[in-house]
Amino acid sequence: MGIRAVDISKLLASAAVAILAIGAEPLCAQAYPNRVIKLIVPFSAGGQPDTIARLFAQHLSANVGATVIDNRPGANATLGSKAVAAAEPDGYTLLFGSSTSLALAPALNPAAGYDPIKSFTPVAMISSAPFIVAIGPSVPAKSISEFVAYAKANPAKLNFAAPMGGPPHLAGEWFKRVTGLNIVPISYRSMNQAVTDLISGQMDIIFDAPAILMQLVREGKLSALVVMDKKRAVSLPDVPTMVEAGLPDLQLTVWNGLVAPAGTPEPIIRQLNAAINDALLSPDIAAALANFGSEPLRGTPREFANFIASEAGKWAETVRVSGIRLE
Repeated sequence: MGIRAVDISKLLASAAVAILAIGAEPLCAQAYPNRVIKLIVPFSAGGQPDTIARLFAQHLSANVGATVIDNRPGANATLGSKAVAAAEPDGYTLLFGSSTSLALAPALNPAAGYDPIKSFTPVAMISSAPFIVAIGPSVPAKSISEFVAYAKANPAKLNFAAPMGGPPHLAGEWFKRVTGLNIVPISYRSMNQAVTDLISGQMDIIFDAPAILMQLVREGKLSALVVMDKKRAVSLPDVPTMVEAGLPDLQLTVWNGLVAPAGTPEPIIRQLNAAINDALLSPDIAAALANFGSEPLRGTPREFANFIASEAGKWAETVRVSGIRLE
């Protein structure tokens, strides 16, 4: 009886362990995702970043799991970015990151509440667009060399328009530095108003991505002088690069991509990366990006991590030479 009792107790103990293991297995091996994924966009609804983010949220919903957009604008895109940095690294909170939120804003404000490199795990690049240097009809120049000569002959008499502290403003400050020109920044609340005043002749030059400028250049209302990239823009193929125009190799682009909180498991990152890269092959998404003058950027999480590090350093240097700080 003693031996039988011991055997039975061992059997019961083994059965209990097996039952517990069976019960615990689904908790450890649940497929991702098993609830809604939240994609935080640190910009207002309706703008270019929001529009592109919604396209990718639809693709993720169809190919990974239900994904919803959560717009959290404010503080130069740092409010939404900070929220993602503080979220659980479980793949259910993602950030639609950009050159503003992951490079420029932290450089302008070291107290933003997150580090663009340490606070996130890069998921996938999405798209990029170069800055375009354009002038209005009041400026007597047909090329960048003619503009530089005219500006040097008229120091502090030419203006460029931009919201203070935004990418177009910093691009203008960097352009001033590499060309040695004395052109004066004029603060605007929006780039749309700045472009309107450029067309009317109240402003002289502007620095912005193709989304706003390309159609006006095609219509002849503005003249594009150079592209701030190593290659010509697909949206404006006749516009030379800085190097082709005989100026320093200045590369400034606006870009975006998906990141997750630091520590998000690698299998989840790989799954999301594959889905985003697949979406970038879609003709509909390619056409939508082209409407904004953007080009798709497919790549690995590691490539995106290296890209963010490079861009963060570049924009930090741009902020440093401009002397601008937004606290």
